[in-house]
Formats: sequence, structure tokens, C-alpha cells
Amino acid sequence: MTAPPSSDDRNLPYDLVGVGIGPFNLSLAALADSVPGFRTLFLDARPAFSWHPGLLMEGTTLQVPFLADLVTMADPTSPWSYLNYLRAHERMFKFFFSERFHIPRREYDHYCRWVAERLPSCRFDARVTSLEWDEGADAFAVVHRSAAGAETRVLARQVVLGVGTAPVVPEPLRPLLAGDRTGRVLHSADYRTHRARLAAAEDVTVIGSGQSGAEVALDLLRHQDGEGRGGPHVRWFARTTAFAPMEYSKIGLEHFTPDYIRYFRALPEVTRERLVREQWQLYKGVSEETLGEIYDELYERTIGGGEPRATLQPGVELVAARAEGDGYLLTCRTQQQDTLFEVRTCAVVSATGYTASRPQFLEPMGDLVDWDDRGRYRIDGEYRVALDPRVRGTLYVQNAEMHTHGVGAPDLTLGAWRAATILNTAAGREILPLAPRQAFTTFGAPRPPVPAGPGEVPDEAAAETPAGTPR
Repeated sequence: MTAPPSSDDRNLPYDLVGVGIGPFNLSLAALADSVPGFRTLFLDARPAFSWHPGLLMEGTTLQVPFLADLVTMADPTSPWSYLNYLRAHERMFKFFFSERFHIPRREYDHYCRWVAERLPSCRFDARVTSLEWDEGADAFAVVHRSAAGAETRVLARQVVLGVGTAPVVPEPLRPLLAGDRTGRVLHSADYRTHRARLAAAEDVTVIGSGQSGAEVALDLLRHQDGEGRGGPHVRWFARTTAFAPMEYSKIGLEHFTPDYIRYFRALPEVTRERLVREQWQLYKGVSEETLGEIYDELYERTIGGGEPRATLQPGVELVAARAEGDGYLLTCRTQQQDTLFEVRTCAVVSATGYTASRPQFLEPMGDLVDWDDRGRYRIDGEYRVALDPRVRGTLYVQNAEMHTHGVGAPDLTLGAWRAATILNTAAGREILPLAPRQAFTTFGAPRPPVPAGPGEVPDEAAAETPAGTPR
């Protein structure tokens, strides 16, 4: 385990400073913990680790297997694995007999907190306020401040941004959300905070076709009594043409491999943009189990001749919204019929996902980052951001690269592999070996086999990698 810095090296630049301690930077902190002499520091504004607290409802599970923890997919021998967490909490037999492959979200949050609290490199109550390049020190200067106002400046040869993503709300709802003080117009990220108030409402409209929207709709349905009379009328709208299950076939999941990332990176930008839109079911669909549970809840309401107090309507786009009396008037459009209709509702939950955003503390670096024509980072195969040549340090990002690396960017499956890629690059040597081929699927046209030299084995991995793909 990496020891905290001594008084002799406290003023030296860190080898790597991470901004934000979500699962992805926490994965990097855990993997780097075993590297002797590699000094790291990870900073987060929150008082303690917390992962999507607004959606940690009872009964919700991760959509990836437990092996997609912070470290196992890159280093299964790490002491920071989920299995070691179970052992530390004397729960190995309980987990074994439960036969779980997908663990509760609440448990994943507790596991991550267990790791974050024990890693000496993780520091909370440390809001980063400025990141700039200090030419005199030949290092990044990272300024962070505690809630009490104490300010600290540290130097870093390399910085990795893991600040997460920001909630996205449809434009018609933004004025209502900005002016709401009652918790009746909100993003699903805040659902658990206002859950009791929403469950007591007469009518709640949920907008969004993904897993979060489905889980909110299901939770509200479960607040109805057995005959569907108590609790809110639940309305679930989605722009997609159907409430579709997430792609979860074994072959389909190979889109979440390093092989697909290499293929995707080699495609023209216009093709990458189109693919991300078309592949929404790989990362925006709903688990079959959740869809089944919603159907079962609705079916229960029909016993004895009843009708469920619910409306499920795909292919609907919100085009306008305004406050009206004690509730809200929503104007919607059916996409296929191109027909407008109005809905009155008591509350609105926008389960419309998240997007990468540029952190304010990066403003001093604004002119030194080589942004693309849409204001996004240009990111290479090792997750390095393109910078002005005057900057001799390295800036990395995590979960801000869907436009360059594909749909696996926000997925926990690739978290440890990406962190290991960054760690190897930042350390300047191979700390963790990463196999070149992980998928059975060949993405793109196969290349001709590379002739082997005397005594060498032919490079089969190269033969199945499309021309021009970074390796």
C-alpha cells in the first residue's frame, strides 16, 4: 500500500493527481496503490464517496457482473477487489449461497466507499478550484479548497480528470427545474431525495426510456396499493419507438471490449457520430428483468377487473411545459403521427441521462487544450488529451470520450482496463499487462497476416485489426 508523502517530498510534484473520485478515478487510485515510488493524489469536493445516491433504491442492481469492480478486469489479485471486500466483511459464504452475478447498487456503493476510505491517496472535502500549467515548475498546479475555506496548492506532472457527467434535462423543463423549490420537477439523479413526496402525489410523469426511467416508474408503481387505487398515477413517456431491452447477448456485449474501441477509433468522425446514435440499445436500453417487473406490477392491478393507474407511451417527445395551478401542463408530440397532445401532471421526473461537461476549474487551461470543432476533448488511444506543445505534462480524461472511443466510455465493464491503460502510460512502463485481443468478434475488415521473422510466431492479433487502427 502506498504510504502518504513524507515531509521531505511534500513539495515535489506528484506523479499523478486525479480530480474527482467516482468509480473510474477510484479504480485508477486502487490500481496505482501497489506501485512503489509512484506518488498519486485524488481529490473530490464531497465529504465522502457517494455513487448516484438518488437512485440507490432497494432492489436495484448493477447492470454489469460483479467482476466489473474497480480492479478485477485488470488485476484480479488486487486487495481492492469486490471479493476481498466480501471477505473483509465476513460475507463470502452468504454471497456464495446467494448465487448473485449482478449485485445490488447499494452494495456496490458501499464497496466503493470501503475502498475510498482506505486508500491513502484519496482526499475528500477538497474541491478543485483551478488547474493550470506552471511553466516555472514544469508541472500542473492544482488548487483545491476545503468546505471551511482552507486552500492548498499542489503540483503534478500528470493529471487525470474523472469529474463524472452532468444531468441532462429537456429544454422545455429547464425553466421549471430552475424555479422549483418543492421537488416536483427534478432529474432522476435526485429521485430518492424526493421519493416520499412523489409517492404521495396524485400523478407523476416520468420522461426517459432508459434504466433510470424504468426504475423510477417501477418504484412509483410499487407505491400503489395492491388494487392500484392508492399512490400516484404513473405516466412513463419515451422518445424511443419502444420501451426496448438493453442489448445483453454474449456476442453483443463484445462492443464493450478494447477490440471494439480500437476499431471505433479508426473510423471517420462522421461515422463515429452516427454509430453512437444508432447503438443506443447498447447503453440506453432497460434490463429485461426491470421491464418484466413493470409488466407484472401492471398485471397485478387487473386482477378482479381492475385497471392499472398507469400510462406507458413510447415515441413521445416533450415540446413545451409550463406551470399551471398546482401542477404542470406538458405539450407532447407523437413522433410517428406528428400529433400534439397535452397532459396535466402534478410532478415530472426527467430520467434523461447525463453528458460530459467542461469543468469550470479548467478555464485557466482553456487556451492550452486542443478542442475539436464541437468543443470536446481530442483524446488518443491512451486517454491523453491533446494539448498545446508548451505543456510538457499530460492530461487524461475518463468517461468523456464516447465521441472518440465509443459506447463503452460510461460502462463499468471497461473501467479497470481503461484505468490500467492510463496507469501504464503515466508510469512509463507496463505495470499491468493488457492482452491485445479480448473479443471473438472481428470488427472491420481483417488485415493480411504480418509475415513472421525467423523464430517468431505470426501476429494473429495484428492480422485481425483494421488498417490504421492504433495498437
